[in-house]
Amino acid sequence: MANNRLRPLEQKAWGGFLRNHERIWSALEAGLAPLNVSLAEYEVLLALDAAGTSGIRMSDLAERRLMSSGGFTRLADRLERRNLIERRRSVSDGRSFEAVMTEEGRALLRRAQRQHHSDLCALFLHRLDDEQLNQLVAIWFALEGDRDPDTPC
Repeated sequence: MANNRLRPLEQKAWGGFLRNHERIWSALEAGLAPLNVSLAEYEVLLALDAAGTSGIRMSDLAERRLMSSGGFTRLADRLERRNLIERRRSVSDGRSFEAVMTEEGRALLRRAQRQHHSDLCALFLHRLDDEQLNQLVAIWFALEGDRDPDTPC
């Protein structure tokens, strides 16, 4: 019979990931809160900034955020009500919608980027040296692989 318990080392590794993810995520959210921006909204604004004036399809944004289309629509509604993004019908197919960041959205993004970068450095990046960061990059790459989920540990 297979043992379904984590070994002590596995528990320490997994538990450490969970604790630090929650701690860092919460602190990053708190840093953006005075700007009235959630991390999810911040990431959407970053994606729209990268897309430039042509914007990006709403469905592609939802997929990048790993959100349901309904959940993403609500997020986009909030951003649109705040005049941070605009939605317009796609020029290429006429059926789908594209999102484009407004000037107000760009201004808010610049403020949010300064805060986020400062917080990210203090909470994460400046606590690790380059060797440790390279190890993390290798770990994240290994975890992105297409390993069969049914393969036992």
